[in-house]
Amino acid sequence: MMALHELKGLGKMRLEALKQAGIHSMADLLLTLPLRYQDTTTLTPLDQAVPGAEICVCGYPKAAPRLSRFKGMSTVTLRLCDETGSIPVVWFNQPWLQNQITPETELTLYGRVDRDKQGRIRMVSPLRVQERGILPIYRTLGGIPPKTMREIMRQALTQLDDCCPETLPDILRLKYHLCERNFALRQAHFPETKENLALALRRLSFEGMFFYQAAAASLRGERNRGIVIPASDADCRNYWASLPFPPTGAQARVLSEIAADLAAPHAMGRMVQGDVGCGKTALAFGAMYLCAKAGFQSALMAPTEILARQHLESARRILEPLGVSCGLLLGGMRAKERREALEKIASGEWQAIIGTHALISEGVEYKSLGLAITDEQHRFGVRQRRLLSRKAADEKEFAPNELVLSATPIPRSLALVLYGDLDLSVVDELPPGRTPVKTRIVPEGKRDGLYDFIRKEAAQGRQTYIVCPLVEESGQIDARSAQETYAELSMGPLSDLRLGLTYGEQDAAEKDETIQKFSAGELDVLISTTVIEVGVNVPSATVMVIENADRFGLSQLHQLRGRVGRGAQESWCFLMAAPNERLKTLCETNDGFVIAKKDLEIRGPGDFLGTRQHGDTLIPGMALGADVQLLEETTQCLKWIRSPGYEEEWQQIRAAAHAAFARVLDEVAMN
Repeated sequence: MMALHELKGLGKMRLEALKQAGIHSMADLLLTLPLRYQDTTTLTPLDQAVPGAEICVCGYPKAAPRLSRFKGMSTVTLRLCDETGSIPVVWFNQPWLQNQITPETELTLYGRVDRDKQGRIRMVSPLRVQERGILPIYRTLGGIPPKTMREIMRQALTQLDDCCPETLPDILRLKYHLCERNFALRQAHFPETKENLALALRRLSFEGMFFYQAAAASLRGERNRGIVIPASDADCRNYWASLPFPPTGAQARVLSEIAADLAAPHAMGRMVQGDVGCGKTALAFGAMYLCAKAGFQSALMAPTEILARQHLESARRILEPLGVSCGLLLGGMRAKERREALEKIASGEWQAIIGTHALISEGVEYKSLGLAITDEQHRFGVRQRRLLSRKAADEKEFAPNELVLSATPIPRSLALVLYGDLDLSVVDELPPGRTPVKTRIVPEGKRDGLYDFIRKEAAQGRQTYIVCPLVEESGQIDARSAQETYAELSMGPLSDLRLGLTYGEQDAAEKDETIQKFSAGELDVLISTTVIEVGVNVPSATVMVIENADRFGLSQLHQLRGRVGRGAQESWCFLMAAPNERLKTLCETNDGFVIAKKDLEIRGPGDFLGTRQHGDTLIPGMALGADVQLLEETTQCLKWIRSPGYEEEWQQIRAAAHAAFARVLDEVAMN
C-alpha cells in the first residue's frame, strides 16, 4: 500500500501542513471530504438569479469591461446578458480580466448572487468555468492550491480499497438503504452525477453521526465510580429559601436531578440546557453549594474573563452568605495574585473557584475538587472540559462529577447526538417578570428613524448595542463592518452620543476596557462584532441593532437578542434586512427552542453548528449531507443495534466508533 509521502505533489512542507491538520495517513486524507461543491452541470437563466444563491450562468458582455481603482483596490465590472435578461458582474483586485474579456467572449461563470449597498443584485467575483461538472472544493490546507489538492486526492483514491474497508455490518447497511463505503468515498470526492453525490453524502453523514453517538453511548454506559457528594432535596430547599426569589418549577426539578446525581455511586455527567435568562447560573451555584456543604470544592470554567468576573460577583452575593468562600483564577493575573490564588485553592480555603482556562493550567492543585462545571459548553471542546474534570479525580480510582451548561438552545435530537455521553436536563421555563424583547425587521429606508429612536433611549439613560457581521470593510462582501459603522456614526448621526468599538481580534486589555465602560454606563452605544454574544450583562441596555441580519443564523440572532431585556424596561431588537419568512420567525417568538428547531429545519445541522462553512466539526460528514431526518434515523438505528440479538454487530460498531473518534475522545477513560 502506498504511503502518504509517496503521493506526487506532497513535499516536506505540505506533508507537515497535513499533519498539523490531523492527516497522518492515506485513510485520514481520503476521509477529508470536500467542504462544498461547484455544480456547473445546470445553467441558470439570468432572469432567475436570486440573492444568496450560488449559480452557474452563461452569456456575453453587453460591452467591454470597465476597470476602476480606488484606495489601492481595483474593480473590473461588466453587464452579462443572455436571452432572458442581464446582471452586473464585479471582480475585485483582478485587473487583468479587463484585457481577457471582450464583448465577443462567451462567459460561463460560477458564483454567488448578492446585493450591493443600494439593494441591487449582482454577481461578486465569480469563477470562469472552463469545464462543466461537479467540482469538489476542499478547505485550504498548508497553502496547497485547489487544483493540486484535487490531483492528490485522485492519486489517493487508487489506494482506497486497501486503506478504507467497510465499517457498517451488511444487515444495518441494507436496512437503512446505505451504499457501500468505498463507492461513497469515490463519489464524495469526484461525483459522476448529482444522484451519486446524494447517495454518497447520505452514507458518510449517517456513518459519522452514528459512530459519534455509538462512541458517546459507550462512554455513558461505562462511567466509573464517582466522588459521592451527599445531597438531598432538603439541601436543595434550603438553598432556594436563601435566595430573594423562588425557583421556577424547571429550576427546582433540575437541581433535584443534580443532587441525585451527586449522591449516586457513579460519576455525574449532566448537561443543563436552557434559553437566555432561564436561571442556569443559579442552578450552577446551587450545585456548588451542595458540594461545599458536603466538604468538597467545585470549579466553574467560563469562556471569557468578563463572564468569569461577573460570575464571581454573583457567587459572592449568593454563596458567601451561606458560608461558601469564593475565589477567582484568571490567566492574566499578576504573579503575586496568581500565587495567592493557587495557595487558597490548594489549601481548600476557597470552596467555589471560578475562572477561565486558567483552571486547567499546570500548577493548579485542588484539595478536594468534587465537581467540575463548564459554562457555555459550545465555547469549549471535549478536551477542555475533560481536563477540568480530571482535576477532580481521586488517584484515578473515582471518576469526576461533571456539569456542563449551555445557553445555546439545541433541539433535543441534535443535543443527544452532540452530547450523548451526558444526561440532559432542559430548563424550559423562564422566571416570571422578565420583559419579552420586541423584535422588528427594519429596511434600509428607515435607518434615520432608528437613529432617532437610539438618541431618545440614550436621553433616558438607556444603552444600545449595534452588531456588525464584519470587523473591517471588505470590497468582496457587501456587509457593514464594525469599524466602518463606528467611524460613520461617530462623525454623523450619533456624533452627540458616547460610542465604543469592540471586536474579537482587538487587544484584550482594550476590549475589556471598552466592555467595562459600557457595563458601567459610561458609553451610550457599543458597536461590535458578535464578540458580545456571550458574557455581557447590562440591565440598562434596551436596544439591539443587528446589521445585515440575514447573514446570521436564527439561533445566533436569538443569542444576540438575549443581551437586552435584562432589566425592567421595555427592550427592542431591530433586524436590519429586507423582510423574509426566516427573520419573521424571530419577530413571532422569544422561545429559543422553537427558534432553534426552525433554524435546524431550514439550514440543516451543518449550517446550524457553523460547520458547513468552516469544516470544523466533531462529526465527519455532518458539514455536508446531514439533515433532521437523518439525525433521527441514526438515533433509531443505535437503539435497534443495541437491542438483544445484535450483540456481535454492536461490538463491531463499538470498535469502529472508538477507532473513528479516538482522537476526539482520547481524554475519556474507556476501560
